[in-house]
Amino acid sequence: MSSTLEALLLGIIEGLTEFLPVSSTGHLLIAQHFIGEQRSDFFNIVIQAGAILAITLVFRQRLWSLATGLGERHNRDYAIKIAAAFLVTALVGLPVRLLGWELPETVTPIAWALVIGGVWMILAERLAERRGDRTDVTWTVAVLVGLAQVVAGVFPGTSRSAAAIFIAMLAGLSRRSSATEFVFLVGIPTMFAASAYAFLELWNDGALGGEAWDEVGIAFAAATLTGFLVVRWLLGYIKGHRYTGFAVYRILLGIALLLWLPASA
Repeated sequence: MSSTLEALLLGIIEGLTEFLPVSSTGHLLIAQHFIGEQRSDFFNIVIQAGAILAITLVFRQRLWSLATGLGERHNRDYAIKIAAAFLVTALVGLPVRLLGWELPETVTPIAWALVIGGVWMILAERLAERRGDRTDVTWTVAVLVGLAQVVAGVFPGTSRSAAAIFIAMLAGLSRRSSATEFVFLVGIPTMFAASAYAFLELWNDGALGGEAWDEVGIAFAAATLTGFLVVRWLLGYIKGHRYTGFAVYRILLGIALLLWLPASA
């Protein structure tokens, strides 16, 4: 497989999996294992930036209505809670990152995170459904969503979206579509900040340069387009479907990784 085609494939995988509750980290690891080429940290940051751009485009009207409607109490309250969730992630997540509290991105921890996360998704969704159809974002929801994003960063394979969506549903935001929208909106500043911080780390370490820019551009475009289509599809899908299919997929994938791929991958 040519390196250009590999870049395209990795961009598509990032766009497909970044916002689905299935772990983009796990899927990129699997892809790079079979491709046999480990891409640079800069490459991974760029394709994640493509996914961020995608979700920003999907929610552009919602973001505009929030920005221009801050005079209304409901919009102002919602925007403040998005900011609060982001601040919790930043204030807790930065020290965690600086202290190096993160499991390695190898097959075994990712596989276990996929399995455990899949079981958690099934149980959490069932419990949330017993609480009725709630759509209000409380302060508890905002704080726990922020903390869930930190947990997802510590345990590769957890999936940021899965951890945050289902903790939001358990905390009271029980309608799937409402929980998903809030988590995705919180994810925009979170992912922008994380990517910018990672970029600055590379800059300070002198680790930039030597990239095949055509491949980086192809991967970025692929992640953006694929991510846009996936998020649009998911927002419609969850209005009438549970997340159970994604949970079962996670469990089967995790078991397959534990059985067939070496722990050192």
